Amino acid sequence: MAFIASIGSINIDLQMRIDEPLDAETVRAHDFSRLPGGKAANRAYLARLLGHEAVLIGMVGSDDFGKEALAQPGGIGVDVNGVGVAQGAATAVSVILVPSDGKKHIVLASNANEIWRLVDIDRAIDKMASLPADTLVTMDGEIDANAFRALLGAAMKRDARIVVDPSPPTHLVADAIRSLWPNVYALTPNEEEASALTGINIESEADAVRAARYLRDNGIALACIKRSDGGCVAASTEGVTAVRVGPVDVVDSTGAGDAFTGALAVALAEQRPLDAALRFATAAANLAVTRWGSQQAYGRRDEIDGWGARLSTETLGD
Repeated sequence: MAFIASIGSINIDLQMRIDEPLDAETVRAHDFSRLPGGKAANRAYLARLLGHEAVLIGMVGSDDFGKEALAQPGGIGVDVNGVGVAQGAATAVSVILVPSDGKKHIVLASNANEIWRLVDIDRAIDKMASLPADTLVTMDGEIDANAFRALLGAAMKRDARIVVDPSPPTHLVADAIRSLWPNVYALTPNEEEASALTGINIESEADAVRAARYLRDNGIALACIKRSDGGCVAASTEGVTAVRVGPVDVVDSTGAGDAFTGALAVALAEQRPLDAALRFATAAANLAVTRWGSQQAYGRRDEIDGWGARLSTETLGD
């Protein structure tokens, strides 16, 4: 059993179905749900669901949503003692509109995710220091930039393997952060984020390969680009690998990218071979889109392994 620390956003998702285009002043919706979410919370939930010790580090507000956002991860054993409370602030809220094709539209109010005082950063660093030396660290960019940099630095000082979901990619674009890339073990952008990080417009697998190689050549040991078709392209010291997927019945794409990053972190913690780790992460994301929501859509280990066994990988050279 490994320790996986998940640092980043914690939200409440207000999610609903829409059948009309988003070009009117009022758009009718149905099937409203209020669900726990946020990138870090989703990754921590999945890591615990898959049998590992998971620690969540982030911020919630002092409202009822804060308790609600932590109830489901905490309920399955995620350590939420590393979560701070921004007094007088609201917990982050995502309003998620899901059309019939399942490809969601999100409006995010970051709220407490962006409210980190120095004492909150110090508390989070102390929490990290209390974890075993071989703890794998996952991070996302949906928190205050100063907190992101400080916690990334703290993870680096521990010589931790660090997996970063660069969403949004702003925290990693600046030259000052670019110099830290060699300290990030794995990066998991989607195509849009990879384009922002590399300047390469991604419209094909060949474009994704170029972007993944760019990230690898600039210091990322494992650059995984999540493809819009549900597959991925990854560049590492072992070369470039593509995971190909067949047709997937997409119900709701919410949280699928978090499932990929969370499952990849689990696979790395379990020291799976690279091609197996990529299939596991891709399968977790594919399975998640076949169900409604994020955390409650995540598959059990046997489901993910079964899906992954049907996926194919191809080596595309160095």
